[in-house]
Amino acid sequence: MKNDSIIDDWDLVIKGHTSLFDFKFNDLWNYRDLLLMFVKRDFVSFYKQTILGPFWFFIQPILTTIVFSFVFGKLAGISTDGLPKFLFYLSGITAWNYFSDCLTKTSTVFKDNANIFGKVYFPRLIMPLSIVTSNLVRFGVQMVLLLIMMGYFAATGAEFQVTYAIFFFPLLVILMALLGLGLGLIITAMTTKYRDLSFLVTFGVQLLMYATTVIYPLSAAPLGYKKYIELNPMTGIIEAFRFAFLGKGEFTIWSISYSTVFTLIVLLLGILIFNKTEKNFVDTI
Repeated sequence: MKNDSIIDDWDLVIKGHTSLFDFKFNDLWNYRDLLLMFVKRDFVSFYKQTILGPFWFFIQPILTTIVFSFVFGKLAGISTDGLPKFLFYLSGITAWNYFSDCLTKTSTVFKDNANIFGKVYFPRLIMPLSIVTSNLVRFGVQMVLLLIMMGYFAATGAEFQVTYAIFFFPLLVILMALLGLGLGLIITAMTTKYRDLSFLVTFGVQLLMYATTVIYPLSAAPLGYKKYIELNPMTGIIEAFRFAFLGKGEFTIWSISYSTVFTLIVLLLGILIFNKTEKNFVDTI
C-alpha cells in the first residue's frame, strides 16, 4: 500500500513504450511554456545579426511579387482574373509562403534537433508545433502588408472587393498550418532513414508551387490539366483566400471540404508516423 501511494504521488511518468495512437495532448498542454520559449527562440535566432531584422518579413514578399509581376504578368502575359497584378501575386505568395515555411522547416525537425531530443524528455511534437506557431507571426506581418497594399490600390480605383468568404479566413489559416505540419512530419520521419529526402524538399516545394494557383488563376488553367490542379489541396485554399480578400477565385464549398478532409488525413498520418519514429530515431539519424 505504501508503494502504491508513492507511485500515485508522481507528477510525471515517462513510459518507454506507448500506444501508437497516444497523442499525448495532456503533455503538450503541460509543456505550453516550452512551446512559447521555442517560438521566441526561433524568432530571435533567425534574424539575429541581420541589419534589417524583421523588415525582411516585408522585403521578401515585395521583391518576389515584383519579379512575378514582371516575369509572369508582363513577359508571359498570364491572366490575373482582372485583378491588379501586384495584389494577385502578393495574395498568392502570402498564403503559399506560410504553408511552404511550415512544411520545409518541419521536415528537418529530427535532423536539426537530434542533440536536444537525445538528452532531455519533452513531448517531441512541441518542436514542430513551435515552428508552425513562429511562422504564424511572419504570416501575420505579411497579411498586414497585403491589407496595406489593398488600401493603396482601392484608393487608386482598382476593382476588387472583400467578400463573405472572409469569414472562412481562420479556417484557411488553420488548413495551411496543419497541411504543412502533416506533410513535414511525414518527411522528417522518413529522413531519419533516407537522408536524400532532405535535399529534395526545397526543390519539391518549388515545383509544387507551379502545380498550385499561385502564379495563375484556376480559371486560366487548361481544361485538360485543371482537374489535376484541383487535386492539390492548396489550390482550393489559395482560391478561397483570393476570393475572400479580392473577390476573384473559384471558391466552392466542395473545394474547401476536399482540402479539409485531405489535410486531416495527412495530419493524422503524419502524427502517427512521427510518434512511431521518435521512439528510436536517435539510433538511426
